[in-house]
Amino acid sequence: MSEIKSAEYWAHKGKVKLYVYRKRAASTGKGAPVLFLVHGSSASGRNSFDLSVPGRSDYSLMNHFAALGYDVWTMDHEGYGRSDRTDSHSGIASGAQDLAAAMEIVRRETGQDSVFMYGGSSGALRAALYAQQNPGRVRRLMVSALVYTGEGSPTLAKRREKVEEYRASPRRKVDRAFIHSMFTRDKPGTSEMIAADALADAELPLGDSVPTGTYLDMCAHLPVIDPLKITCPVCIIRGEYDGIAAEPDLLNFFGKLPSKDKQFVFVSGLAHAATLGINRHKFWHAMESFMNVPENRALAA
Repeated sequence: MSEIKSAEYWAHKGKVKLYVYRKRAASTGKGAPVLFLVHGSSASGRNSFDLSVPGRSDYSLMNHFAALGYDVWTMDHEGYGRSDRTDSHSGIASGAQDLAAAMEIVRRETGQDSVFMYGGSSGALRAALYAQQNPGRVRRLMVSALVYTGEGSPTLAKRREKVEEYRASPRRKVDRAFIHSMFTRDKPGTSEMIAADALADAELPLGDSVPTGTYLDMCAHLPVIDPLKITCPVCIIRGEYDGIAAEPDLLNFFGKLPSKDKQFVFVSGLAHAATLGINRHKFWHAMESFMNVPENRALAA
């Protein structure tokens, strides 16, 4: 396998500096398909998608797709990881603006105007809103742990108990126990706890708090995206045990998407932390399959 190389960049959203991270095989040339990965509410992009787990070599989603020939990118949103920490709640709309800033770096470095994009949980909402606001910039959109109206979501029902805390403060505390809960809250046993510890070891030195904006948006402001305005092909990937959204809510969203080039994929053995779950390879397969759907041929006259 060709050596995987990495690079770091800084995007600017006004005065806010945003960390952007890239991985690709050394043999990958100009014109390789670009895959941009969008992180969720509680961990930064680089640590979510390029995690090093002791004793394991196959947890990095970025390495996996770089080895397949993709030019793989991610970023830390405002208030997360290596990006500037501000007094902003850093909600979904702010996240879409972050993506727009990062995409200027991607365009400059790759020469490509349109990318494959994946987002999980609140990252799914950020990615979908970016696609909604920027038709033509997303070739194919893949989302998991998506919420639309939030109706029937057990996770959001519990989270709404703290909605006034999220309104009052732009940041919330995270610790090792909270990061562990991301891997166990839906279905214990769907993830290796060695991965949870590795994520905590990577995240906590960067800070012990994250913005509240995405939690606030998902608890009080849904829907924040309009499926009728998302015109690119879309794949919704649903982990068997994910508690963030109810299936009827997702199917309602799916039915409203205007493109007929769309898929709804159920993946058994996965919960909310799908890209770091034991069965993550099935998830990666669903992504790869959707990105490689053949283009339509012209219909016969």
